[in-house]
Amino acid sequence: MAEYLIQVGYTPEAWAGMIREPQNRLELVAPAAESLGGKFKQAWVSFGEYDLVGIIEMPDNVAAAAFSIGVTSKGAIRALKTTPLLSMEQSVEAMGRAQRIAYTPPTKSPAGVG
Repeated sequence: MAEYLIQVGYTPEAWAGMIREPQNRLELVAPAAESLGGKFKQAWVSFGEYDLVGIIEMPDNVAAAAFSIGVTSKGAIRALKTTPLLSMEQSVEAMGRAQRIAYTPPTKSPAGVG
């Protein structure tokens, strides 16, 4: 399964609702991930640009996109960022594949051409 970093920014209305009725959002959002074949591994409340960060496992990018779209469509989230994560082993494999890439970088144009 693929892992993703989820960063969530709640709307002021969502925060007002959670203040009125404090709740563990991980317990309440886990079924959304599970309905797509995924699993929320962990989540934390954070400060700054995003209010909650978490690690989620999903079967593939389509399931991760469906999760993001479905959760955001309910209206309580002002921002949701999904970042695919690679394990160290996967990143080493990617570096090895990068050694064989067929790519020519752009070059500078001669002065006045361009």
